[in-house]
Amino acid sequence: MAAAATLTVAAAGAAGSASAAGRPAASPWFTSWAQSQQDLAAKTLADQSVRMITHVSQGGGALRIRVQNTFGKDPLTIDATTVGRSGNGAAITGATVPVTFQGRRRVTIPAGGEVWSDAAGLRTGPQDDVAVSMFVAGTAVPGEHVTGMRENYLTPAGAADHTADLSGDAYTQTVTSTYLVSAVDVRNPAVKGTIVPFGSSVVDGVGSDNCGPGCSQPGNNRRWTDDLARRITHELPSNRQLAVANAGISGTTSSAACPNIPAADVGLDALARLDRDVLALHGVTGVIYYYGTNDLADGCASAPILDSYRKVFERLRAAGIKVYVTPITPRPGYGDQNNRDRYTVGTFVKQWGNCAGTCDGVVDFDQVLKDPLKPNSINLAYDNGDGIHANMAGQQALADYISLPMLAASIPKRR
Repeated sequence: MAAAATLTVAAAGAAGSASAAGRPAASPWFTSWAQSQQDLAAKTLADQSVRMITHVSQGGGALRIRVQNTFGKDPLTIDATTVGRSGNGAAITGATVPVTFQGRRRVTIPAGGEVWSDAAGLRTGPQDDVAVSMFVAGTAVPGEHVTGMRENYLTPAGAADHTADLSGDAYTQTVTSTYLVSAVDVRNPAVKGTIVPFGSSVVDGVGSDNCGPGCSQPGNNRRWTDDLARRITHELPSNRQLAVANAGISGTTSSAACPNIPAADVGLDALARLDRDVLALHGVTGVIYYYGTNDLADGCASAPILDSYRKVFERLRAAGIKVYVTPITPRPGYGDQNNRDRYTVGTFVKQWGNCAGTCDGVVDFDQVLKDPLKPNSINLAYDNGDGIHANMAGQQALADYISLPMLAASIPKRR
């Protein structure tokens, strides 16, 4: 069959994928960037191209991408895809590289499905921005990650295929969500594992674009997870490198049992999305688990939160993945009972330094962020202004607190 023919994915699966998390890899593929999809966008693509800017935590000699139609009601056809190193705005530095799916440029993904691409020969370095350009010839409603924390780019409807453009001139529209692409793998034998921060808005990076009044410092890629990736690159040995793939979704809960979960977040609890957003990534050796603040806000007491913790931790550890857990951080809307429940959850997490034997270590973000004089409040120096999220300085403080030797201990001996 000619390369221009359409690959139709029969079911939710992984064309071109290698090992799943926690299993030995036949090739050194590791997920180096991720943004978990959470819904369909309020946008219909129509004969137009999108250019999504992804930020890889580690580079490699080749890469491949994950395209999802998880929330789609209809099949999704992508008619052309390229990757290239991102320049200024929507422009490409160097050349664009065509992306195929089992040898074909065009791919159709059924409702609820996903696909991983073939290897694309684009060489990247740590913390490179990679532009993923996709063209939809017909119409499609894309899946999205809402909190992209940067500008991404679209051509006008009817503009046809601009995926090979080096110039960004055709990409005249911007969005702050990320459409279609949800993960990027890199092939790099020096990388020995992927760490997945998994949780709600504290993981998603809310506040990371706030560097204070009058500050003009760019806010892209300043989440604590990005800062952590930079620390890993500079501080771990060259043969013990780790990738970081963010699996945060703002507003979500650990437990599905909280009575006041907003409709938009129902079905996005930790256990419901564990397979899709963590275990389906590649080379995962460790998870940093931050969940619970929205559980308390949405009416959960400590018991259902801890029940969900135990179930998630059990599944991760059964997959051979180390689990590092942070206690719930302060929030101004908590009442006395919320703070009692927060204390109960925090006590469980800190017990023996391993969640009473159910996790592998503690990352105490509560200790980093709390005001030393008012421990149920965030330190003003780190407050984004809402009393919940960390600003840019707080994001860096969180990243600086994490023990890199602890994360490196997640690397299996066989690697």
